[in-house]
Amino acid sequence: MTIKKIKNWSLFIGLFMITACNSQKEETQKEPLAQPVVETEISEKDSSFTFSTWVHGDKAYDADKWTKKLAYYDSLGITELLVQASPEFLKDLVPLATSMDMKVHAWMWTLNQPGNKETQAHPEWYAVNRKGQNSLEYRAYVDYYQWLSPFHPEACAYIKSKVKSYCSIENLASVHLDYVRYVDVILGADLQPKYNLKQETEMPEYDYGYHPIARAGFKAIFGRDPIDMEHPELSTEWRQYRLNAITKLVNEISDLTHEYGIPLTAAVFPFPEMSRQMVRQAWNDWNLDAAYPMLYHSFYREGINWIGFGTKQGVQDVDFPIHAGLYSPALRRAAELEEAILITKKNGATGMCIFTADDLNAAQKQVFIKLKAIL
Repeated sequence: MTIKKIKNWSLFIGLFMITACNSQKEETQKEPLAQPVVETEISEKDSSFTFSTWVHGDKAYDADKWTKKLAYYDSLGITELLVQASPEFLKDLVPLATSMDMKVHAWMWTLNQPGNKETQAHPEWYAVNRKGQNSLEYRAYVDYYQWLSPFHPEACAYIKSKVKSYCSIENLASVHLDYVRYVDVILGADLQPKYNLKQETEMPEYDYGYHPIARAGFKAIFGRDPIDMEHPELSTEWRQYRLNAITKLVNEISDLTHEYGIPLTAAVFPFPEMSRQMVRQAWNDWNLDAAYPMLYHSFYREGINWIGFGTKQGVQDVDFPIHAGLYSPALRRAAELEEAILITKKNGATGMCIFTADDLNAAQKQVFIKLKAIL
């Protein structure tokens, strides 16, 4: 796989996503995109298009339970599982999945570390917002938003140690990063009312990246502390400086996983430019083997065509595969789910990933069964 980058735009789904299996990851209310309806007919089977799902593992591995679960996923045509579980759990699950011709990815939360006693012993590792509030002490939006700073070297070393713990798993399909970004600066239009917010500007309590190490590093280059700027949120240099910190961390993780011969993938916000604005995430600058943009259209009060737009933009911006992430609760009608899957294929996605296959209704399951025969 190529990891050359092209410079050409979250419980859990961040708030899953405010995200961040953001998560994300990752603009104020806007009018629906004015686009013609995209034709979605697929004339012939393409076995290279994959169905996958995000899955939550268990504390203890139960072979009988997971044999049944994998058989269920297989009945839907799902061949790849992004599983959030310990390395020990995955070491048991991967051989079973491999015997059933299924792939397992290690889905791990990255910078957001809720309830982690190891990291909580180091408050200085945590991200800081423009008001000077530590993410461990002030938890933006929800209690489980407890974000480490990508500027603190010890916090980054801790994250890499977690990544390394998965790298000895034989036949692991990838290490799959989630919540590899900052706190949402701007929530999706449909999420803001849930928190009594109308985010027309980048509000200080949600604008993160002001860790003392970050401020000192920026001042050493530009001669000014961003906290002293009248409008630091408008500084392109300050924004890029923070984007670079996430990119540096991801690319160092990429080097690590590739040393072990394991690909690196990530759940990201919808498309690069939107990700930059909403969560400071420039994923088109990352050395990934594949990305899973969370095209959760309902979060942004958009329609199915927006999913196609986001898929196409991501495909154009990077040279690694795109697996379009879809949100099953927003696609309860079978016709809409089918249209959403087909439109991702039409716009260049290598596959699609559902959040989550475990809560599909009967009509949704029939869509998977139907499409697995032609995609």
